[in-house]
Amino acid sequence: MNNNVKIGLMTVIAVGLIAGGYFLGGKGDTAAQKAEVVASATPANVSSEDVPGANTLDGNGTESLQRNDPKTIMTFAQQDHDFGKINQDTENTKVFKFTNSGTKPLIIYDAKGSCGCTVPEYPKEPIAPGDEGEIKVVYKPGKQKDIQTKYVTLTSNTEPEQTKLKITAEVQVLASGE
Repeated sequence: MNNNVKIGLMTVIAVGLIAGGYFLGGKGDTAAQKAEVVASATPANVSSEDVPGANTLDGNGTESLQRNDPKTIMTFAQQDHDFGKINQDTENTKVFKFTNSGTKPLIIYDAKGSCGCTVPEYPKEPIAPGDEGEIKVVYKPGKQKDIQTKYVTLTSNTEPEQTKLKITAEVQVLASGE
């Protein structure tokens, strides 16, 4: 079985065990007890080092991201963009440029839009110190109307781990026949 399949199975088992324990009255379990459940669900030949972005439980029993990659600094030229007035059912693109202004390679683990209408694309390879990169965000408002505010949340080896990009637009309804 390849590592991706092992990781996927481990994640499904761990989430199921945690959720099952929570909904069956396990709300009072300590973080250590919950972490033990997750550890027991991990196949013996897969270590946490094999799982990029492995989650752990903090002292309050809440899930938090714990990655061992060295921290660096991501600097954006701008973190928000206003498209102004746009029409429904259009595709609107903004490219956010950034620089790795730290001393370690920058690794972007994930980028998620706040809804399905906001889709980010991000570099999958590490960005060397001093190098630049781009986050492309495509916003398709569909039938939304009026003022819209959407976010893209980046998760990377920075402190803090999450960075938010913001887009806004005033979505216009076209009169029929336009």
